[in-house]
Amino acid sequence: MNNRKKVLMGLSVSQLKELVKQLGMPAFTGGQIAKWLYDKHVKSIDEMTNLSKANRERLAEDFCVGAMEPLHCQRSVDGTVKYLFPVRCSEFADSAENGDNKAQKFVETVFIPDGDRGTLCVSSQVGCKMNCLFCQTGKQGFEGSLTAADILNQIYSLPERELLTNIVFMGQGEPMDNLDSVLQVTNLLTSPDGYAWSPKRITVSSVGVKSKLKRFLDESECHVAISMHSPLHEQRLSLMPAEKAMPIAETVELLKQYDFTHQRRCSFEYICFGGLNDSLTHAKEIIKLVEGLECRVNLIRFHEIPDVDLPSANEARMEQLRDYLTQHGVFTTIRASRGQDIFAACGLLSTAQKSQQS
Repeated sequence: MNNRKKVLMGLSVSQLKELVKQLGMPAFTGGQIAKWLYDKHVKSIDEMTNLSKANRERLAEDFCVGAMEPLHCQRSVDGTVKYLFPVRCSEFADSAENGDNKAQKFVETVFIPDGDRGTLCVSSQVGCKMNCLFCQTGKQGFEGSLTAADILNQIYSLPERELLTNIVFMGQGEPMDNLDSVLQVTNLLTSPDGYAWSPKRITVSSVGVKSKLKRFLDESECHVAISMHSPLHEQRLSLMPAEKAMPIAETVELLKQYDFTHQRRCSFEYICFGGLNDSLTHAKEIIKLVEGLECRVNLIRFHEIPDVDLPSANEARMEQLRDYLTQHGVFTTIRASRGQDIFAACGLLSTAQKSQQS
């Protein structure tokens, strides 16, 4: 991996056209490169055969495609696959280039097949600043934000890429804390000159970084998912330190300013902890909180992670919560657990890899 060369992957058509103009090439060459990248998924500039040999050689002097294969994978009995991808985050690229193996960083990406659907859970950061009590990634601390190329490579170099129908930004990191790169990628995914996906196929998750969330809602048409986990301020604060600066009540008020009655969807992620946040009292508070907002709630089973003393909710309690919310106008589902035999929850595989490097 050559960190000294600039990466083409992740650049928009307009950026590619500007780049080739600076290199003395015709502007249409930028469109040709975009076609090779986002339609053909080439791995090298040499494969761009409708560019002249001279232009390919000039381009290759300072640039590379930037595709990087996953370093490791784990396969579940249910078909879920977790990949470990290397990344080039600018925060530590120079150290890695100078031969410091401990500076090489990784992120996890999970592919979830389900009938004729294939969902990819992508990461946006190495580690995370939010430090949620129940999240292994938060235990790693924050190490760097991914470039647009780092994020896109999780899709570009995925062995199952042709099976993808949906992408969720619910992997490692807080997407709104790396919004420029996330928007660059979602714009590429939905652009006619990129992947030409419908925004309905993409969901971006957040704990509710208010100013960034507003910008995302204004600049993107992709679905949004908010990590709630408790409707009660003090309890959510004990689970998610971000509640202090980003109260869920303020996040919901912001969401109420937008229209989710048509194609775009707003959802809330809600991990259920047994005897902690799975009571009918919590259900009533959720209903009160989201009143007037077109949304859905996804209940998620908590599966143990090392050194976290939180109980899992049982099936009956989750069903009771689901039924009560749905009966009172808040459409609610229980998300099926996938990949438990490979610990598909984000942070576990990269934490193990990090330990091996130490």
